[in-house]
Amino acid sequence: QVQFVESGGGLVQPGGSLRLSCAASGSIFRINAMYWYRQAPGKQRELVATITGGGNTNYADSVKGRFTISRDNAKNTVYLQMNSLKPEDTAVYSCNADLVSTEFRRYTDIWGPGTQVTVSS
Repeated sequence: QVQFVESGGGLVQPGGSLRLSCAASGSIFRINAMYWYRQAPGKQRELVATITGGGNTNYADSVKGRFTISRDNAKNTVYLQMNSLKPEDTAVYSCNADLVSTEFRRYTDIWGPGTQVTVSS
């Protein structure tokens, strides 16, 4: 069984920074792309950032230049460095991945509980 656990959220003032982590554990053979999503109250889940197995990255326009996604393949962990935070970045942040288990089953629908990020003065 595979699971994700996010950490690093919290309350920060506008202009501040946070670094989120998401560790995948369980029977993992390979992780391909990894993703960070967020969902604000009353809004749909939004894809924030993507990092492929080869390290290529892509970002939502709303976070370009402020957020940086990275990964540590040895630790099956993905990170999201968030700088110059704005109140509109307030949301629950969750990670997701396209991965293959040791049973060679592909999973794209595993989610962690998420971590709350609140940007407020």
